[in-house]
Amino acid sequence: MDLSNEILSGNISALAKGITLVESTLLSDQKKAQQLLKKCSKKSRITLRIGITGSPGVGKSTFIETFGELLTKKGKKVAVLAIDPSSEKTKGSILGDKSRMNKLSSNKNAFIRPSPSSGTLGGVTNKTRDSILLCEAAGFDTILIETVGVGQSETTVSNLVDVFLLLMLAGAGDELQGIKRGIMEVADSIAITKADGDNTQKAKKAALEYKNAIHLFPPMENGWIPQVTTCSAIENIGISEIVENIEKFNRLVISNGWKEKKRIKQSKFWLHLYIKEELGKQRYNTLLTEGKIKLMEEELLRGKKIYQLVDTISQLL
Repeated sequence: MDLSNEILSGNISALAKGITLVESTLLSDQKKAQQLLKKCSKKSRITLRIGITGSPGVGKSTFIETFGELLTKKGKKVAVLAIDPSSEKTKGSILGDKSRMNKLSSNKNAFIRPSPSSGTLGGVTNKTRDSILLCEAAGFDTILIETVGVGQSETTVSNLVDVFLLLMLAGAGDELQGIKRGIMEVADSIAITKADGDNTQKAKKAALEYKNAIHLFPPMENGWIPQVTTCSAIENIGISEIVENIEKFNRLVISNGWKEKKRIKQSKFWLHLYIKEELGKQRYNTLLTEGKIKLMEEELLRGKKIYQLVDTISQLL
């Protein structure tokens, strides 16, 4: 049985191998990955893709474990794609999210895959979409994408998911950041985390501030009003309400056709991105082979500035 058939049959080990293949930068692996994706994409499933983001320390991993456990109890098969930041110095990543989700990682109806961001901006990797498709082919109906957690630049994830959940922390200065346009405008649901003990009242106050801030933004095209809730993943408080809100959102966007419309729009976005990347890589490799990039490097060493080489670069392209 080849890798695609093993993935389609629900083999978790094969799924992990498949994701490793699509993440590989080797040219030989990239060609194999494209063939794998073609075979796996033939089997369509009804799925829900949920993007989860928030500042570092907001408790994303703890939340996802409790959230994922609740979803599996409701009969869902949950795949978690956790994006870890890569070091600019060593190019490595800790990839420790799985170790922070002990219960969920041992759940037979869950799959957790940490991946390095590899310097990609937007909170996800260039291969996250391919990994989603493989997870869906393997039979997972709910895909959770945990982003790097760098803040306002994470709106790229909205081009991957059906619903976008923003986790915020009360009393950490996030309230003012959240009111800024950007990441909050694309959030379908906002949850104030760690709402337990002495922090309960702070969380409720922060939730009220976010509810007021939402009214300052124009209505969402999908007809949905973003929901603001408080929760505690450790105490399992408010998690079921978030699940209910997401289910309600999913029913709405299916009934009004927005979900299908958004996925088509997302496919167009990734088509344009892939074309730009592929053409860029091919042209770059040609210029590198022809020695033209080396000549520009030499001009830089002779004192020319990059902006002075813009016309030269434009002519080469």
